[in-house]
Amino acid sequence: MSNGHFNFPQPINEPVLQFAPKSAEKIALKKALAAAKKTKQDIPMYIGNKEVRTGKKSEIRPPHETKHILGHFHQGDASHVKEAIDAALAAQNQWSNMPWVQRASIFLKAADLLATKYRYDMLAATMLGQSKNAFQAEIDSTCELIDFLRFNVHFLNDIYSQQPISGAGMYNRVEYRPLEGFVLAVTPFNFTAIGGNLPTSAAMCGNVVVWKAANTQIYSANLFMKILKEAGLPDGVINLVYVSGPVIGEICFSHRDFAGVHFTGSTGVFQGMWKTIGENISKYRTYPRIVGETGGKDFVLVHPSANVDAVVAALARGAFEYQGQKCSAASRAYLPDNLSKEIIKKLVADVKSMKMGTTEDFTNFVNAVIDEKSFNSIKQYIDIAKKDKSCKILVGGKCDSKNGWFIEPTVIETSNPKYKTMCEEIFGPVLTIYVYKENEFDQTCALVDATSDYALTGAVFSQDRYALEKAMKTLTHSAGNFYINDKPSGAVVGQQPFGGARASGTNDKAGSMLNLYRWLSARTIKETFNPPVDYRYAFLGEK
Repeated sequence: MSNGHFNFPQPINEPVLQFAPKSAEKIALKKALAAAKKTKQDIPMYIGNKEVRTGKKSEIRPPHETKHILGHFHQGDASHVKEAIDAALAAQNQWSNMPWVQRASIFLKAADLLATKYRYDMLAATMLGQSKNAFQAEIDSTCELIDFLRFNVHFLNDIYSQQPISGAGMYNRVEYRPLEGFVLAVTPFNFTAIGGNLPTSAAMCGNVVVWKAANTQIYSANLFMKILKEAGLPDGVINLVYVSGPVIGEICFSHRDFAGVHFTGSTGVFQGMWKTIGENISKYRTYPRIVGETGGKDFVLVHPSANVDAVVAALARGAFEYQGQKCSAASRAYLPDNLSKEIIKKLVADVKSMKMGTTEDFTNFVNAVIDEKSFNSIKQYIDIAKKDKSCKILVGGKCDSKNGWFIEPTVIETSNPKYKTMCEEIFGPVLTIYVYKENEFDQTCALVDATSDYALTGAVFSQDRYALEKAMKTLTHSAGNFYINDKPSGAVVGQQPFGGARASGTNDKAGSMLNLYRWLSARTIKETFNPPVDYRYAFLGEK
């Protein structure tokens, strides 16, 4: 019997390793990279207590070295989605009734395993499978994922402790139940941490999950499932399947026990999900929770008083870290004409200094984009801009697919503030600059707000506090994560809860209590100690 009141103290963000030359962490990581490349993985689906291998295999190749095979994963079909749902529902009763301290201990152990035993294996998997350099892999696949696990335990414990007051003669309490049914988690390629957080945040709350990872993130997702299993996650709580989006949508969104979707991906896909769920609403046992973080067209707005070097560093990092494949990446910049020449000159010089190549060479700042489809899409934007009279390629613009999906960091200057690369999400290493007259800052604030359908992240650089206040008010709904004198990317769990609105999603703030509330269904309980025995109230009496 568990009678203790358990406390999970405020965690500390996982320290970020720097991988300096000859450091122990760099030596260990290079060893893990070499070992991973020597071993070809045979990756199954995880359904209930089974590792499912269908024999229908797909190759996994590093985006920066497409001639090398890291392994294969076994493709599933509709039957495997149905099996995964059945396995989840079979595990639901026992999992939801497991004491909170036991559930929490599983995810805290997973965080510890990731921070120690499997740290370099996870870094290697992310670097090779998703073409991230060592630093980008470190802040994502280890630090952020560890933080998600530890901070979510802390946040959920705080939620459970939130209880109502009780009047005389009664005792009131709230139970935070999991949802009735299963949760579908659909995760993207670009962050291993998101791949881990979307299924575990729901499972932590007592829910059972069907998890569909992007095919281009399966290599690291497989390792995370192994870590969860080693940490003691019971069979069937999280079921990982490799099927197409339409197949999983058709099965899950028509199932009576569908209780919610936790999604990160494109706006178009999310809107299609929402439409299908709406059309099927009468089929469900309960109204599903729909949580999504989608696209971004993130801005950097520079005031005439801004620090030039700070702007240049923010644009270089914000636009080109991980090849711009972040929904928070800086992709449109507004420069005042009093600073634009100096900013552009220094930015072009910085971009020219960036080395591009494989992730195993730690001197490379830029690596490959994720796959051929992405390569072709980004290349098309660049090719069209090269021919447009309103645009000028300031640096970059070359694309090479001979050995991997390499696209140079590219800076476009346009005279048209509504040009397509100022409005549309490209999801690649492309930054578009528009230069405005320095006395038109207020008008430019309004332009930034009206240009894009997205509202995920944005940054304003200024030394003028009045200008900052003006920008913050005008851009109130333009970014769910707003940065002052910093790049618009790099949110840290527990420090900057992440999410945006408009076409960027439901703004349920991953890395905070707000997200966890979505995977809970509260039940209020009132117990009266001395209940009334007569229906009559005092006011009914006569003098």
